[in-house]
Amino acid sequence: MATSQDRNLMLSVKDFGPIYNAEIELRPLTVFVGPSNTGKSYLAILIYALHKFFNNRRTTRYSYFHRRRSALKMLESSEEDITRVVAEAEQIIAQVKMDRLTEVFSLPDEIASLIRPLFNDVFSEDDLADEIMRCFGVDELRRLIRYGRNRSAKVSLFSEISDLPEASYNNIPLYKFDIDKGTLNASISDTAPLQIGRDAIEEYIQITSAIERRFEPERPNSNQKRLLANALIDELFDNSFSYFANPMSRPAYYLPADRAGVMHAHKVVVGSLIQSASRAGLRPERALPELSGVLADFLEQLFDLGDLAASRRKKLHRNLALRLENEILSGSIRAENSETGYPLFFYQPTGWKEDIPLMNTSSMVSELAPIVLYLRQVVSPGEVLIIEEPEAHLHPGMQVAFIRHLAEVVHAGIRVIITTHSEWVLEELANLIRMSDLPKSRRKGIGGADYALNPNQVGIWLFESKKRPKGSVVREINIDPDEGGLVTDYIKTANDLYNRWATIGNRIVEREHE
Repeated sequence: MATSQDRNLMLSVKDFGPIYNAEIELRPLTVFVGPSNTGKSYLAILIYALHKFFNNRRTTRYSYFHRRRSALKMLESSEEDITRVVAEAEQIIAQVKMDRLTEVFSLPDEIASLIRPLFNDVFSEDDLADEIMRCFGVDELRRLIRYGRNRSAKVSLFSEISDLPEASYNNIPLYKFDIDKGTLNASISDTAPLQIGRDAIEEYIQITSAIERRFEPERPNSNQKRLLANALIDELFDNSFSYFANPMSRPAYYLPADRAGVMHAHKVVVGSLIQSASRAGLRPERALPELSGVLADFLEQLFDLGDLAASRRKKLHRNLALRLENEILSGSIRAENSETGYPLFFYQPTGWKEDIPLMNTSSMVSELAPIVLYLRQVVSPGEVLIIEEPEAHLHPGMQVAFIRHLAEVVHAGIRVIITTHSEWVLEELANLIRMSDLPKSRRKGIGGADYALNPNQVGIWLFESKKRPKGSVVREINIDPDEGGLVTDYIKTANDLYNRWATIGNRIVEREHE
């Protein structure tokens, strides 16, 4: 099916956490920048929670449920409705055979009206609420509403409409939900276009051919029409739901901040959790701290990396991980299971014959180790890797080198979201984007020439704190050739520091002349 992995999503958020208003487009590389406590991590965790929810909904039991539901619906439909559905299908098939349809197109209203109600049976408000609370580590949804806001937090998802002359967003959210005083109310737009790929119709053609061969009449009778209509609805639901949920149905992985601390202490944390689980039914002497879902998922994935090292080596990304090890870490990272089944992590500096336990390495190595392991063993093209503060514990030169490697990851088909406070990260991103204006023949000798990114591959979003209303507003920032890159509040900070330096210098000179 032609579900383009490059299709982007627009996310609108109002009154959520510290955020007053945000409208962002999730591109292959999405960057959140701005002062602390403005909602960068809040938005990143929300995106992760939505990925977890949408990815989890595509299960066998829901597929079976909607098939039964659609079959009953067609049995209740009038003879005229079924004839109309079959006629619509024949027209689509004819256009496919004549190659008059694009790879992705919107379903006719006659068919979409029968499929649309089935979507409401797939999405569960309770499941979505539970996933969001789990990922944030809160026990009440109301804690996620912007402080001082008495009404609700609102989230809407908009998708590109791919069969328009130029892919664009319409004004109708595909999916939206409100958090209102601790409850979550979700809905799917009744007017959002349902889109499928040509492959869905080609699969339907095979199904209808099998049904026609079974009966072999000159014209389909009433029972055959019902079988054809049911086969159509089932096939188109599967494909339209898959296209609808994509790109949020992509698997996502979240690497939280302070990875060095987690990598050093994960054995103790997981051991404590296992110990407490083995004492079920006994009242603990003191309450154990709860983990957010993003941190719990990260710990769980670390626990599985020992097995993955032996069972799921990714040839495509082994080279990405290897270059990161060679060019930044100057050594290799590996994971293996101990005799008890617990994963152990090691670092071997280049030229050394023996490993060093990861807990005895520098913070830089521990920060980058999980990124190396995830690239080598976990993340696949089309999936999403969310990294908080990838610049942590890296020298500015290393930050620049890492961003080039991150651009290579994007080129390999992995979608990346990062939060950052680093001016060096932004300046190198600006260089890589500006580089795309040069033909390859003119890039020779420029650092990072092989990692150029087109502007439509990158979205950089600035979180700005406002006093009225209290909260942050998010806006996109683009390259300003006159200012020399991406204009953020870093420039003001740099100017303030320079002005203070000049003032101090002037007063020193004045004192010397007194």
